Amino acid sequence: MFNWSQDWQMLFNTDKSKVMHFGFNNREVDYILGNQKLYAVEEERDLGVIVDKSLKSTRQCAKAAAAANAVLGMICRTFLCKDKELILQLYKSLVRPRLEYCIQAWRPYLKKDINVLERVQKRATKLILGLSEMGYEGRLKILGLTTLETRRLRGDLIEVFKILKGYENIDQEVFFDMSQSSLRGHLLKLNKKRVRLDVAVFSFSNRVVNEWNILDEEIISGYSLAGFKRKLDRHVRDKRGYI
Repeated sequence: MFNWSQDWQMLFNTDKSKVMHFGFNNREVDYILGNQKLYAVEEERDLGVIVDKSLKSTRQCAKAAAAANAVLGMICRTFLCKDKELILQLYKSLVRPRLEYCIQAWRPYLKKDINVLERVQKRATKLILGLSEMGYEGRLKILGLTTLETRRLRGDLIEVFKILKGYENIDQEVFFDMSQSSLRGHLLKLNKKRVRLDVAVFSFSNRVVNEWNILDEEIISGYSLAGFKRKLDRHVRDKRGYI
């Protein structure tokens, strides 16, 4: 026999432990671990994502854009050939992933943050030979790209499909309210929660509701993820005018 409380204690490093206060009405009381007062921080990085006490993604957007621009600058200096196929492949494999890492957790909703990320793609498409003088939308059509905001919406809808269809080992009720069956449209309509703060309005489980609910039954029917992506891309192209 062994004493669980003694043999399986989880020890915390008090020097590395910190506290972050959330909410407008937070009294920001002091917390003590052992005999040491915990240091209060404004932001902290967790798994590569910057978490700010305001829960806004401004710092994360700036960090992601800086990392992507650094790689884009390296590509510009290293490769003399700027033809469409090469730059497009380098952008998709080396630059864009830095703008979309864990994006469902920190998808920006402020226009200034959205523009910070979009400017990276604008800069990348301008590198391609013969496209620098063309407008941004024209460059996207030629390259078969969408805006990054449209890609983020697409990613959100794909994640909803995976959760509702059981691709993810997640209880769908943790994210979505599907209790009411009186909503018109397809059988997997979601109920939108009544929230006041932007942080909640633009959280993943709330921001996807309207876009998901307007999808046709034909798009969300079936369990094939590849089939859903094809139908979704056609829907986005037809409804939003993007390729």
